[in-house]
Formats: sequence, C-alpha cells, structure tokens
Amino acid sequence: MGLALLLPLAGCGGHTVTDSARAEVQRLLDRRAAALLGHDETAYGATGTRTEYTRLRALPLSSWSYRVTALRRTPSGATADADLRYRVAGYDGAPVDARRTLTLGRAADGHWYVTADEPARKAGQQLWDQGTVTAVKGAHSLVLGAGWSAAGLRTYARLADRAVPAVSGAWGRHWSRRIVVLVPPSLQGMAALLGSPAADYRGIAAVTTGESGGSGRSPADRVLVNPEAYAVLGDAGKQVVLTHETTHVATRADTTAATPLWLSEGYADWIGYLGTGRTPAEIAPELARSVQDGDVPDALPGDEDFAFTSEPSRLARAYEGGWLACRMIAERWGADRLAAFYRAVGAHEKRAGAVRGALEKVLGTTPAEFTARWRDYLTTRLG
Repeated sequence: MGLALLLPLAGCGGHTVTDSARAEVQRLLDRRAAALLGHDETAYGATGTRTEYTRLRALPLSSWSYRVTALRRTPSGATADADLRYRVAGYDGAPVDARRTLTLGRAADGHWYVTADEPARKAGQQLWDQGTVTAVKGAHSLVLGAGWSAAGLRTYARLADRAVPAVSGAWGRHWSRRIVVLVPPSLQGMAALLGSPAADYRGIAAVTTGESGGSGRSPADRVLVNPEAYAVLGDAGKQVVLTHETTHVATRADTTAATPLWLSEGYADWIGYLGTGRTPAEIAPELARSVQDGDVPDALPGDEDFAFTSEPSRLARAYEGGWLACRMIAERWGADRLAAFYRAVGAHEKRAGAVRGALEKVLGTTPAEFTARWRDYLTTRLG
C-alpha cells in the first residue's frame, strides 16, 4: 500500500485522471450510500449491482458511508479499497467500521458503476455477505440473521429480551440496555464474520465482539451466535449463553486491558447462572473432578487458559474457576461489591497492580489471601 495508492492513468490539462477518477468513484459511493439510506432502489441500481440493496433492505440503518482509500486500474475498470462505516438505528452508540474492496466497471460514457462489494483481504465478512438479512426486533433486542426465517429468529429475541433485564438487575442500568444478535447460517459463517478459522469456535455457542474502532469506550457490540453449537443446548443453556454474552455488552465500558479474563468471563457466567438453581458441581463438572481427585488449582486461571484453541477440559476449568471466584465474592462480600470490584479493576491504567489494588480497596484483602480463600472455596463447594 505504501509505494503508490493509485496507478497512473493517462492525464491531460495538468490534472491527472487518477485524482479525478478517485473523486468520481467517491461521489459514486456517496450516491450509493444516500440511495440505500433513502430506500431508493432505482437510484441505488443506477450506481451498479443491486445485490447489496436486496440483502440489506431489512437492516435498520441510521448512517452508511464509504471513504475511498485507494484506487487501482484493472483491464475492465478498477478496484477501490474503502472504509465502510455504518450504524444500526437505535442500537449503535458508535459506528461499525468495515474494510471493503469494490470492483468497478466503466461505461462507454465514462461513468463508473459498482459490480461487486466484498470484504477486503484479511477482513471479516459482514452478515449481508452471507445472504439476505432478516431482522426481528424484540423489546430490548434486534436479531439479525442470514439464511433464517423471522420465525426462526424470534426464539433468539425472546431469550435476549429476558437477558437484558437480568443483567441490569445485577450490573445496574447505566448501559444501553439493548443488544444486537447476529445469527449466521453456520459455524463457518460465524467464523467468517470474525475473520478467523472455524476450528477456533467449534463447540463455542456464542461470542461477543466490539466491532468498532471508533472513539469512546463503548464500541458497537454484537453477539455472534454459532447456530450449530447453540442448537444442541437445552432451553436453560441457551438462556445462560445469551445472558452471559449480554453481560459482556453491558460491562464493555468497564472492561479494559487491565481486566483479567477470569474476572470478565467469570462475572458473565455468574450473572448467566443466577436463578438457575444449579449447584456448583453441576455448573463446574471439570473442576469438580479435579478437586475430587485432589488436584486443586494453585492459582486463578490465566488469560492463556481461556484460548478457544486450548484443550477443551482446560478451557472448561478456566471458565468454571472464574465463575466460582465471582460467586465467592458475591457470597462473601455481596453482589454490589462484586460489581464495584469489577469496575475498580477496569479503571486501572494497566494490568500490573489492577487486581491487587481493587482487592485491597474494594474487598479489603490481598491477592495471596484471596487465592487461598478461593482454593478453600473450591474444596468446600466441589469436594
């Protein structure tokens, strides 16, 4: 990208056609964006292919814009690199930023038109790249699916609508209190949205990602569902998963580089399992087996233990250990102190000293004392 963003084309009159072509393409994409936002299919079609319009017509948008960053000549026209920024109306506090590559043709009269709009190299797909988007709006949620009927998506909306007030009841109401759930056609579709190999998410029912690189500490979060893993869960398990992911959306502004994964994942599980009536041994079977075999962990799970590519039982023990740490705090110090501890850790400027400082300030203990108490808690609850 560094040597020359634009290949030289023939020029005249002291103005390079390269510069004018880029400006022309930018104006073309501006018209295309305006037509999409204005629901004007005829005007959209005048800018090129209508595939995206058809796939996007159900997506409620408050903004949509392209910024051309590079233009390259091809035998049939050109290709343009562009930054796409858009917001879903009523849900996104910051724009989603996606890198796109557009293929352009040129008519005999010199006008440009779009023949394809695809993810840039190494960029994740957007949901509409996988098919026509269907939208179902709930009381606190918007569920968007590709390859799904509205009836199939309503189940997700019902679960999400129960998750939002459950999270607010524990965490508080100082967040948007609404979520966007994306349901792709398959595991491969989920992985493509994340720009990662499908093997990394096999068996993972859902993840939450902050998709925006915009300003502020609350990016445009999406809950991404793996429909294959999600389908094998029971009703209670499906609710736990969506409540867990909703917790990540709610806590995003207070989750920083200082927050260890045992706390962020443990807290999300703690809220997810509230009110389910399940015992620690039922929720933490892998860790229970280890404890009953006399193998009590020496330390809280490290971030590396939460890698989706790690050995499954190790990953399960990491989640279970984080959940039990948060459960112990809620039992010993109270749910409000648990939330305050979470916020205090995230408010630290860096990872080093964050947990220590929050333990001392909020809970009046030290890392060594907390770890010892947690190890005893595992033994008494799982042994």
